[in-house]
Amino acid sequence: MLLILLPVLSVAMHWRAFHADLLGVHVWRQAQTQAVIVNFFEEDFNILNPRLDVRGSGDGVERKEFPLMQWLFAGAYKVFGKHLMLTRLLTFVVGLSALLGMFFLIKNLFGDSLVALAGAWALHFSPAFFYYMVNPLPDNFALCCSIWGLAFFFHWYAHRGWGALFAAGFFISLAALCKLPFVIYFVVPFVCFAKEYLRKKAWREPVRGALTMAIFLIPPVAWYVWVIPTWQGTDVVGGILDNRFPMSRLLRFVFDNLVSTLPEMLLNYAAVPFFVAGFYFAFKRKAYRDGRFALLVALSAAALLYFFYEINMIANVHDYYLFPFVPLLFILVSYGAMQMLGGGVAARRVAVFLLLLMPLTAYLRTRNSWNPDSPGFNKDWLLHKKELREAAPDSALCVVGNDDSYQIFFYHINKKGWAFAENRLTPSALQGMVNEGALYLYSDTRQVDEQPALQPLLDSLVLERGTVRVFRLRKEQ
Repeated sequence: MLLILLPVLSVAMHWRAFHADLLGVHVWRQAQTQAVIVNFFEEDFNILNPRLDVRGSGDGVERKEFPLMQWLFAGAYKVFGKHLMLTRLLTFVVGLSALLGMFFLIKNLFGDSLVALAGAWALHFSPAFFYYMVNPLPDNFALCCSIWGLAFFFHWYAHRGWGALFAAGFFISLAALCKLPFVIYFVVPFVCFAKEYLRKKAWREPVRGALTMAIFLIPPVAWYVWVIPTWQGTDVVGGILDNRFPMSRLLRFVFDNLVSTLPEMLLNYAAVPFFVAGFYFAFKRKAYRDGRFALLVALSAAALLYFFYEINMIANVHDYYLFPFVPLLFILVSYGAMQMLGGGVAARRVAVFLLLLMPLTAYLRTRNSWNPDSPGFNKDWLLHKKELREAAPDSALCVVGNDDSYQIFFYHINKKGWAFAENRLTPSALQGMVNEGALYLYSDTRQVDEQPALQPLLDSLVLERGTVRVFRLRKEQ
């Protein structure tokens, strides 16, 4: 019954979001993802050529994560047409699939359907998961695949069917392909096979299993070996080795994630007691005697190494960078819920109360997430979107700013070209863009478009709405 109730409740709680434009926290990443989807649909359906809108006069191809989710969504566009709501609905389906995967993961671990339902319920009302569940991010898809990978692996662990092991390898491989940090999930099977070899001193089955996982590791390794050398302007690969923050700032990031992001965004305050209970009962019940415990500890250690390696990039704002922790967190939450639901009358009542409280606490934390009056950027681009789009042909290369993200404004005006931020558009830079084919300037800053030195490059004012002005650029001096 709850498996039916949860999607219905989720649709109701997300209803306003299905009809909303791209806005809210990390809207830049959503706009970037949507740009790749649309450009697969409109320009080139080759999955190896994901294209961004910020491209100057080039082709816009930028290969980072393997764009499987974006490509699949673009395929749906070819069937149903170009609609942002379709992107949101498909992202929502990915989220529901992750919840179903969490149900089977918890059931495979603890053998209890009620506890599995509680775990899926708790995951749904993680404020971060709840928010991103209808927002286009490849991290959603990678998280879903990682959950299913673990679910199939622990099914294999219990029943030793090679079909389940192949499914586990397939989904973990997809997770790592679509977001590199999820490569840490290969730790679980490799540690398992190493333990089995050391325990049994028989090599055939452990080596065969490890080789199977190694085959599934090849696609993500091959992809990232190919694309990482092309990455520019990112510290993700260098991580802490390229850190520019003082140690005090890094420690502040760690503290903020521990006391704010973890309980407030990743867990949900109502789930924190389950999380704490999970730790307590894991030691009290000596869960470390279970052979699977070491596998989850190994994965936790790998996740922590990832966290500290990327702490300068995660900072205290990139909650979706922490998605590799999510399955582990909610395994612990589910274990705590299992102990409380199976305890005395008082413990059961507290557990039921906390589970019923989760929708409210998730709603309160995310209720302003799709507010058009506070979209996370200059709202004039949203308010006057239709007119700004029509001010120039969609095929015209444009210069757009101030846009710190280099992604958001292009999405809203449906254009391609160059972006600038922090009023950094000099006459010489703009002249170079004009020489390469720029025809229009979209500017929401008078410090740029009223520069005396820039005036000879501006042919005429085409449109002014709010703080945004659209100029036709002069081709010849």
